[in-house]
Amino acid sequence: MSATLAVDLEKVSRTANVAIVVFFAAFGAAGTFLSFYFHFLTVAFFLMILLNLYWRHFQTSHTLLANFGFLAQIRYISESVGPEFRQYLFASDTEERPFSRVERAEVYRKAKGIDSSSAFGSLLTYDRSEMKLRHSLYPVDKAQMEPFDVAVGAARGLATTYRIKRPVMISAMSFGALGSNAVRALARGAAAAGVPMNTGEGGYPKHHLVEGCDLIFQMGTAKFGVRTEGGRLDDGKLAALAALDPIKMIEIKLSQGAKPGKGGLLPKEKITAEIAELRGVPMGRDVISPAHHLECVDASSTVAFIGRVQRVSGLPTGIKFCLGRPDELRELVAEMKRQDIVPDFITVDGGEGGTGAAPKSFMDDMGMPLFAALPETHRILQEAGVRDRLVIFASGKLISAGMQLKALSLGADVTYSARGFLLALGCIQALQCNRNTCPVGITTHHQHLQSGLDVEAKSQRVVNYIEALHHDHVELLAAMGRSSARELTEINVSLPAGVSAPSPGQERS
Repeated sequence: MSATLAVDLEKVSRTANVAIVVFFAAFGAAGTFLSFYFHFLTVAFFLMILLNLYWRHFQTSHTLLANFGFLAQIRYISESVGPEFRQYLFASDTEERPFSRVERAEVYRKAKGIDSSSAFGSLLTYDRSEMKLRHSLYPVDKAQMEPFDVAVGAARGLATTYRIKRPVMISAMSFGALGSNAVRALARGAAAAGVPMNTGEGGYPKHHLVEGCDLIFQMGTAKFGVRTEGGRLDDGKLAALAALDPIKMIEIKLSQGAKPGKGGLLPKEKITAEIAELRGVPMGRDVISPAHHLECVDASSTVAFIGRVQRVSGLPTGIKFCLGRPDELRELVAEMKRQDIVPDFITVDGGEGGTGAAPKSFMDDMGMPLFAALPETHRILQEAGVRDRLVIFASGKLISAGMQLKALSLGADVTYSARGFLLALGCIQALQCNRNTCPVGITTHHQHLQSGLDVEAKSQRVVNYIEALHHDHVELLAAMGRSSARELTEINVSLPAGVSAPSPGQERS
């Protein structure tokens, strides 16, 4: 015989509500007849009675508060601090999402210049479902390693061809999504380490330019910084911006991994007067970018728009997208061949990519994962005979050298990371990027919260992180028997079920 033990919440609530009144009366009597100091508790319980009366009989927004009063408020408080308790007290080192404590700790140690080696074996599961790098019986002498070098724009013979000297770049994060101190720390670190930084779709890159690093200007669907009043491209503004020396490339964002098919979102809580001026938007309401460029309604108009940006800017110009339907990409590539207009680079953003704000349904239920999208994109370009005319950038949770080399093996030429660099700045994964309440001053515009983020100290952590990644790249490549990242192919990774690799003999730019 079995019985179910359940808590009678209504009975407990009635008891608690009566107890508040009883304690109020008891402390009132004690304060009157024993000691005045008991009245401090009398006042506290009197306030609790008033709150309880309001919750149960006047407010109408919360059914639990109306039914259970103070007991329900305890439940709400427990729920609000649940993520913090799970993060620090209950979750194991490998359970958290989007990045586990093990993954974050490795970035922290690299950024601080501390040895990140581990002992006693991997904490990860080995069950043949994971992707691993394949080592060689004959590692390459590290002295024979070739320096990393990818030329963007060389296929078109551009005088402004840009050479990328490191396999990882700082991915798109706008001033708006990030505060000014975070932007400047990243830009200063990028300049010192010799890597380009993507501006994100934040309009005129005022704070990026202060630090003098090489920039990839991202043109989102709202075209902040280069738009007309009607939201279309202003050729004059684009030409003036492209003439700035730090601007080395233009990236046209067609879609983003964390919210494909939806425009960017900047909550009104994060819009300051400065951001409103740089973007040309009003304050006091959310800034929501269009779902697509007004000029891009089909393959023909999209390719024509790419060509227009190439002509106006005179810079290497590429597109960014999260792959959804391969047939649409095939159609787009066929149109590129027909018009003889090929972007200088394509950024493939995985559906697991991060963002400052997006509807949860888009983050969870849309977008092809990077390691599925990369080989598919590479294969389509290769079959069309245009793979050697462009460079592929890859982004999507690539915070470690191992993950970056997997992307390079599956078709990418260079990798992006955004959240890796946020962790290098000191991000604790509080998951408050969209609330303007970031406790470590990265994704907020509150001056008090930003004041703790020292630009010089954090920029050095960015440099340390880049140097540590470079060291790991060299070590892993040597162990794989490769002297250059250009030699990586699908045979250098063991693939889990459901992931297909590019065909052998991929052409590298």
